[in-house]
This record gives sequence, structure tokens and C-alpha cells, in this order.
Amino acid sequence: MKNICENFRYVEKVRPWRDLTFKFYSDGRLIIIDNAAEEVITPKELKGDSRDFYIHKRIAFIKNQLIASQLKYA
Repeated sequence: MKNICENFRYVEKVRPWRDLTFKFYSDGRLIIIDNAAEEVITPKELKGDSRDFYIHKRIAFIKNQLIASQLKYA
């Protein structure tokens, strides 16, 4: 199985206006990169709108995985 990666870029709406890249891998891994500082951050370090963005994308990712599994074994 290929390890597919979906990339999303998000710029926070409030200070410090971090520029973030979210990488969701098909095996469930997640990497969040702060593009300005060039460092990897954890979901615990997200606040406000960036945390909401992460949660919505994560839920959509999980739903898509469930639908794919249902279609595979239906």
C-alpha cells in the first residue's frame, strides 16, 4: 500500500500569525511544520483557529478512511 500524504497550509488569524503546514499520511501519521521557524510542532502546541483547523481536517481524514474501509469490505 502506498503511503499517501495530504498537505494543507494554514496561516493563523491572530498573533503570532504562524504559517503552518499540516501533513496527513494515509497510515495515520501527522506532521505539523511551523514554516517560519522551520520546526515540527505537536498538536498540543496549537491554539485557537489553528487547533480548530486541525480538528476539522483530522475528522474529515478519519471519515474518509472509514468510508474507504466500508467500501473495501462491503
